[in-house]
Amino acid sequence: MIAKLKGRVDSVGDDWAVIDVGGVGYRVFCSGRTLSALPAAGEAVEVHTETHVREDHIHLFGFADRAERDWFNLLQGVQGIGARVALGVLSVLAPGDLLAAIMAQDRTALTRAPSVGPKLATRVINELKDKVGNLALGPGAVAGSEAAGPVSALGDAAGDAVSALVNLGYRQPDAVSAVQTTVRTLGAETDLQALIRGSLQELAR
Repeated sequence: MIAKLKGRVDSVGDDWAVIDVGGVGYRVFCSGRTLSALPAAGEAVEVHTETHVREDHIHLFGFADRAERDWFNLLQGVQGIGARVALGVLSVLAPGDLLAAIMAQDRTALTRAPSVGPKLATRVINELKDKVGNLALGPGAVAGSEAAGPVSALGDAAGDAVSALVNLGYRQPDAVSAVQTTVRTLGAETDLQALIRGSLQELAR
């Protein structure tokens, strides 16, 4: 399996790019988000990849970061979502936005993706809402958790909720305040998904 390509951008199309690695051009299918992050032709680039092997083809899918690759694989676990639809979702929703949409049960955000209607959006939310905890705690999770301060005293779920919100791009003081308010409203025994969902609603006010 090819897990990463490091070389130079050769050319870019509507949904693909060719990466020149030592004189060999690898065509990788990418989300719009990854394509927009690529440098100009001839410049150095590194992309994380996922290899799909079928009887009639071998396809490479490229990603700007590991988080996008993780979500690509997770989305394909949902019935009705293949590789192309997963890339379409990731073209309109960055990993953090996708997490927020699932936790807030926002079907409208998901239906912005090509080929995703209300029924499929509902299926994505129902099937993934209990599986996204580890993805929520991405690169900024440890720092966010350590900095949570008094929130950590409310339990592990509260600290993890702060970490997830910080990883989504919210300022730490705002995340802490939102989680504290949600804990007071819902109770200290509230699970992680409910805490994130309630805190997102609090931050949206």
